[in-house]
Amino acid sequence: MKILILSAATGGGHLRASRAISNYIQEKDPSSRVEVVDAMKSIGSLLDKTVCDGYHILAMKTPKLFGKLYRATNKKSPLADLLNRFSNAFSRLLLPTIAESAPDAIISTHPFVSEMVSHLKAVGAVNVPLITLMTDYGPHRAWIADYADAYVVANADMIPEMEAMGVGREKIYPFGIPVENVFFTPADRPALRKKLGLDASLTTVLIMAGSFGVTNILNIYRQITRTDIPFQAVVITGRNEKLYAAFTDEVKASPKRTKLVFFTNEVESYMHVSDLLITKPGGLTVSEALACNIPLAVFDAIPGQEEDNADFLLTHNMAVKLEPGTDCGETIRSLLEDSRRLDGMRSSCTEFDKSHSTENILALTRELCEKYQAG
Repeated sequence: MKILILSAATGGGHLRASRAISNYIQEKDPSSRVEVVDAMKSIGSLLDKTVCDGYHILAMKTPKLFGKLYRATNKKSPLADLLNRFSNAFSRLLLPTIAESAPDAIISTHPFVSEMVSHLKAVGAVNVPLITLMTDYGPHRAWIADYADAYVVANADMIPEMEAMGVGREKIYPFGIPVENVFFTPADRPALRKKLGLDASLTTVLIMAGSFGVTNILNIYRQITRTDIPFQAVVITGRNEKLYAAFTDEVKASPKRTKLVFFTNEVESYMHVSDLLITKPGGLTVSEALACNIPLAVFDAIPGQEEDNADFLLTHNMAVKLEPGTDCGETIRSLLEDSRRLDGMRSSCTEFDKSHSTENILALTRELCEKYQAG
């Protein structure tokens, strides 16, 4: 079986989900061939720059405008139709990539790509199963494509909303957003804390800035470290050099023991040793945290999909929200002091078990391939 996974770099989540699927299939089904391709880059640098940079600028610089566009395109409207026509106009430029791969199935982790492949199926240029993998916790109409054979979604709450958008229930599979298996692997917390240079017995708060980098996290850090409740902190800034430099000075004057981390390939280790994660609610970050059974405190949700992610977490008792203009330190202090509440949130994360997501996606792909081959 040859599987082509098409993604795009609008945020890191689409690509991380793609890698999780690819790595699982290569490990469990070595007879299959899996290829992950950034669809926008394969079409051309101009489109890639327009789509990815446009998304980054809107989401970071003008989040309110981004939210308005998100809501406007989540219903039948001229703007939503324009986006579909935009995707369709570039769809044939994907054909060389698809032809070179000659896949038995295509998995898409980006809405524009799903629409492109769906259009190619509509005009008869492609005739293989299309599985759309949605990488957030609420549905959006941009993901809905007429010729998609299946939708893998983050949770069962999304099913009624998608049915209201015209998707047949038989096409919706709430397998969960795929993440690497290392996030599901339990760890010896005290031993791992010592290995990472942390106090094995101290409550640990992990702070992550997100793929775009967030300066507001500095204020949150200052507020929570001024509280009198004992804990240690880990701050991961990613490749944001400016934020790392700012935290370097901040940590030196902090009353709380803090480990500052630039980029790391051991995010799962830091999640496994932590009692609470403070982060922006990106779809993959949320999924990785839930796989590690770690409660969240979310902030600065981008209007649109990140708000949907935050709402899901709050509804299911997996997170608290750090509201702008409020005392974040008091919110975190009251949570860390209430062990029963924190344990309840961790139990909610544990119950939301999507550890078989990649396994189920592989089985679904095989099933659809067999149906197509049977005619």
